[in-house]
Amino acid sequence: MADNKNGGIPDAGSSPYGNQPDEHTLEMHRPRESYLGSDDDFGAGGTPLGNDAYAAPTEQMYRPEPVFGADAGGAVAVGEQTPKVRRGTLDLGLFVLRAAVGAILVAHGLQKLVGLWNGPGLDGFESLLRDAGYQQPAVLAIVGAVGEIAAGGLLVLGLLTPFAAAAIVAIMVNAVLFKHELEPGVQFFAAESSGFEFEALLVACTVAITLTGPGRIAIDGRRGWATRPFLGSFVVLLLGVAAGVCLWIFGR
Repeated sequence: MADNKNGGIPDAGSSPYGNQPDEHTLEMHRPRESYLGSDDDFGAGGTPLGNDAYAAPTEQMYRPEPVFGADAGGAVAVGEQTPKVRRGTLDLGLFVLRAAVGAILVAHGLQKLVGLWNGPGLDGFESLLRDAGYQQPAVLAIVGAVGEIAAGGLLVLGLLTPFAAAAIVAIMVNAVLFKHELEPGVQFFAAESSGFEFEALLVACTVAITLTGPGRIAIDGRRGWATRPFLGSFVVLLLGVAAGVCLWIFGR
């Protein structure tokens, strides 16, 4: 027992553990748990809540949800898996659009190069460019015809799509300016002699493909810049427009 005269220090002949041998012992004070700890405290059902089941307190661990893909800095941590994005019929639609525009370009290029489908052929195309005032009609006839075939083929394959689009835009810019010079004034519909309805539609489709990417049904389908194009593709398109304008100004 503790002696009040000794400031609460146990007597030499006493022990806080009853009949155990006398020795200096340290009594550990443990805070009482938040729930009732003895059998006497439990109800008839053996739990603090009577017959209801008692669940011991558990510690709720907070685990942040894993972040997939790129973080704020654009890097992907090792071991992380990027979830597959459901694209539905987007890739199929882009393939149909690419194939249609590319096939039209290839057909027009073959008309100019070898005269298929009642085309002018290389000689007729050269004469047309000469009449339009170009300085090197023979060279430009070959470059123009081959360029349409190559750009259309690349578009169908989905290979180097921004560059193919830039070539198509440059060719169509010259076609629109050429028609405008034949008959001054803005004439849009294709039924008119200088209408640029067809060329405008091809340019719009090509720009749309470049801004959305060629889709995954393409040779470039696994490239990030092909499925998520941004500044690079936009800059290439602007260069195509600039090339077409410069060819019209300085090539004549």
